[in-house]
Parts: sequence; C-alpha cells; structure tokens
Amino acid sequence: TEEIWLSYCLISPTLHFDIYKIIIYISPMITNDLLKGTLRTIILKLLLENGKMYGYEITREVERLSEGKIKLTYGALYPALHKLESERLLSSTKKEVDNRLRKYYALTPKGVKEAEALVQEYRVFAATMDALILSKIIR
Repeated sequence: TEEIWLSYCLISPTLHFDIYKIIIYISPMITNDLLKGTLRTIILKLLLENGKMYGYEITREVERLSEGKIKLTYGALYPALHKLESERLLSSTKKEVDNRLRKYYALTPKGVKEAEALVQEYRVFAATMDALILSKIIR
C-alpha cells in the first residue's frame, strides 16, 4: 500500500527523492512559497550533475525533471545565476552556437563544495519535513 511505501522511503534517506516525486504527484501545483530558497540549490545541483549549462537549458531541465511542475522564469533564473557568479560559485564562458552567443555556467571548486553542502542540507530538511508532514499518514 501507499502507507508502507512512504514508510519505507522515510527510513531510507537515499530514496528521499522518490518521496518528493510522490508528494508532487499528489499535489500537482507547487507554490512559489514552497520554492523560495531552493532555486540556489536547484541550480548548483544541476550544474554539479551536468557540468556546464546555459540558462535556457537549465529552465528546460528543471521543467523536465519536475515533470512540468516547476517552471523557472528568466526573471528568477538570471538574477540567481548572476548572484552565484558574483559569489564566485559559478564561472561563465561565452560560445557562439548557430550565430547566437550563449553564456554557459559551470561550478567553480568553491561552487562544488557549496552544491554538495546544500544538497546534504536539503536532504536533512526534506526528511525532517516528511517526518512532520507525513507522520499521520504513516501511522
């Protein structure tokens, strides 16, 4: 049953993303309030996994991975990228592709450390929230 599956996922921190997918599926609309403070982690994690990416590529990957439930606007993404770059967590390079200039972002060594720390912090936070929010569902 669903309760057994959720109990199993809560015990195993490595399966925490499976819980996240289930919760999102049950609640298909993710509000901006829930996303606040996670954009930094999302960007850094994507770059940690994919190496270098350009802005549009980041928005498409977030939409794909979230199954369309999270759509980053350029008004949110680019200021975040610029802030991360000014903090020396990202470096950027420009490359011409199809007669258009693309700005690719990649993690600096400092950015790699920050990404790893934020992912770990998120895992603890998500497990704690799951314990609080799902406690009645599991029992």
